[in-house]
This record gives sequence, structure tokens and C-alpha cells, in this order.
Amino acid sequence: MTEVTPPCPARPASVLRQRHIIMIALGGAIGAGLFVGSSAAIAAVGPAVLLGFVAVGMLVMLVMRMLGEMVVASPGKGSFVEYIRAAHGNGAAFTTGWLYWFFWLVALGSEAIAGAILLHDWIRLPVWVLATALIVALNLVNRMAVHIFGECEFWLSLIKVASIVAFVVAGGLYVAHVFGPGVPVVHNVTGHGGIFPHGAMGVLAIIPTLLFTMIGSEIATVAAGESAEPAKNVAYVTRSLGTRIMLFYSLSIALILMIVPWWTIEPGHSPFVAAMQVMGIPGAAACMRVVVLTAVLSCMNSSLYITSRILAELSRHGDAPALLQRRNSQNTPVNAIMANSLAGGVVAFSSILAPDTVFSFLLSCSGGVILLVYSLIVTAYVVTRRAATPAMRQAYFRLPLFPVINMATLGGVLVIFGAMLLNPSQRMTALASLGTTVFFVLVHALRRKNQA
Repeated sequence: MTEVTPPCPARPASVLRQRHIIMIALGGAIGAGLFVGSSAAIAAVGPAVLLGFVAVGMLVMLVMRMLGEMVVASPGKGSFVEYIRAAHGNGAAFTTGWLYWFFWLVALGSEAIAGAILLHDWIRLPVWVLATALIVALNLVNRMAVHIFGECEFWLSLIKVASIVAFVVAGGLYVAHVFGPGVPVVHNVTGHGGIFPHGAMGVLAIIPTLLFTMIGSEIATVAAGESAEPAKNVAYVTRSLGTRIMLFYSLSIALILMIVPWWTIEPGHSPFVAAMQVMGIPGAAACMRVVVLTAVLSCMNSSLYITSRILAELSRHGDAPALLQRRNSQNTPVNAIMANSLAGGVVAFSSILAPDTVFSFLLSCSGGVILLVYSLIVTAYVVTRRAATPAMRQAYFRLPLFPVINMATLGGVLVIFGAMLLNPSQRMTALASLGTTVFFVLVHALRRKNQA
């Protein structure tokens, strides 16, 4: 397998610790999509949404497990893009890296606007000013030593995790009649059409939406490369992360379904607020507003981090302008951070100036590309495991039922994409994402032709 020159090591005083890696992983997978976006999924399919969350959680868990085993077996390569490069060549790495960068760049811009709208009720400044201020502030955080980013992300993610834990504890006590008047659990869950009020096929239709609420945990494998013990940290995170995410999502959604009649949940309104209001928790809306803002800032922080690392890595291989790999005295890729901040600002402004044209187009083009990224991680794992020596396979590759489980995971990704094509509301996103993929494939082909 082709060896890739590892990036310059971070200075010992400026590395991420294991607690940073864990919270970066959890924070990447737990965002505003859970706290607010889950309301649309619940309203669409009712109690069966819980089965969808469990299925998606298992998919994410398997992809992370495969990625983790590759990193532990051969640490120091860089991001997951480098493992795809080693397995499938430069063309696949070029396409994957730029697709992943584009996905998180659009997320950065859209989250900046979401955060600005949340702040607007407290700070009466124009939304574009607030969005710019958020991007500038997180740009400064990312330009500092990497442990500053890690510390910032640790506390932002801790607020989200603590909020979910507190909600689960309070909800569990309420359902158990420890406090409050009690709640008719059976009626709330099955009293309006049963578990599948809109049919089993409805669950398949919302799977893509649920997947996009859990994306982001793979950022931890990149962050682990800037820690003192990357292999150890990746192994720990990838073994435990999927289980933790499934527990957080499934427990909180299950309690919401028990406490609140699912047919009363309004899309776009936090189901957590609805449940806390039923439980009589004071200040529920204000508390959730702070948590959602925290989730938005965490997403922006992680987006700027991962896009800058991916861009600098592409630059080292000649797949992006050379100046983007420049690092400052703190060993952070400052030019890549600045470029992504400017590009994220353009995306944010497009949502203000042309929300129904340019911004809608960008969202559609980026919405499904993560499915290709996950597919290539799965296939890269198959290639890497088969190419490894028997000793390496025994020591590092322990995913059971290989390669059946890999093919099943890949099949799950294809089913999700098929569901997007069949769903009229998501069909354009699927087709536009295919177009984005073809675009980057053609760009790479033209570059090879010009270099020949």
C-alpha cells in the first residue's frame, strides 16, 4: 500500500487530549438536528421514528468502527481521506476530500445564519452583521493552538451532552411517576394509529433526514491525529462512540414519545421544549434556546476545523493551491482557515441575498455527498483489510462477519440514497449531489490530462 508522508507533528504543548477527542466526536454527532430538527421526523412517521434512529445509529457506528480500525492499524496518515487514497488511489481521494470540504463549508455558512437569527432576539443588529461576527470569532479560535480549539469545543459539547443527560434523567423520573401527575405512556405512543401510523415505508423515507442529524462523528479521527497518542485515542473513541450516540438519541426520543402525544408535536418546534413544558419545567423555551445556540456554535467551530484540515491535506498532495498548507507558529493551517472563513461567509450571505436560488442550490448540491464519503470508507476498509498481513489482521481488524457486514453497510447507504430518489422532497438533493460528485471527478480528470 502506498505510504503517505504524515503531516508535521504538533508541538507537545499544543495537542488535543482524550477528553477533547471524546467531546469533539459527541459534539459533531449531536447538533441542532436532534434538538429541533427531530420534530419534523416525529410528526412525519410517529413512534416508528425511534426505529429509524436506531437503524441510522447502527450505520454510523459501523462506519466509525471501520474507520477506527484502519487508523489504529496504520496511524499517522492524516484524515480518513488518506486511507481512501491508499485503498483507491488519488482520484478517489481528490473527489472525497473536495466533496467532504464542500459539505462542511455549506454547513458552516448555513449554521452561521442560524446562529445569527437566534442571537438577533438578544442583540438587535442586522443578521448579516451577527453572522459575520460569529465566523470571525470562530476564525480566531481556530487560528490559535489546537488545544484552544479543543477546549472550546469541549465546553460547547459538554453543554449539549449535559442537557441531554439532564433531560433523560428528568424524563425518566416523570414517566416513573416520581414527580408530576403522571403520563399516559401507552396512549401517547400508540393512541393515534399505533406504532406505524403512516405505514412502515414512511420510516424509510425519513432515514436520510435522520442520517444527516448524526453526521460529524468522523471528525474525531482527524482530531485524534493532533493528539499525543492518536492510535489509542481513535481506538477508544470509535469503540464507544456509536453506542453513546445511539443511547443519547434513542433514550431522549423515546422519552419524548412517552411524555408528549406525538401528533401534537409541530415541525420546526423543539420536541424537547414540548416535553419539558408538559413536565412543568420552568424556562424550558429559554433553556433550549441557549442549548440550540450552543449546538450551532459547536457545529460552526467543528466545520471550520475540519474544512481547514482537509483543505491543507489536499494542498500537501497537490490537489489544492500550495499556499493553503502554510502553518503558523502554533502549527495551525492559517491560510486554509482564512480561506474557509471567507468561503463560509459567501455561503452565509447567499442565504440572505438569494435564499431560493443560490443558497438552495448549494444545499441541494451538498446534501447527499456524505453518502459517497461513507461508501468509500466502507470499501477502503475492505481493501485495506484484505491487503494487510495475517498478523495485522489478527491484531487490528476485529470487525465480525467480514466482509458480509461491510456489504450490508454499503447496502444500507445505497438504500438511503434510493429513498432520497423516491422521495419527491429529496429527489433534487440526490440528483444535485450526484452532479456535484461528477463535477469533481471531471475536474480531477482534466487536471490529470493537463499534467500528462
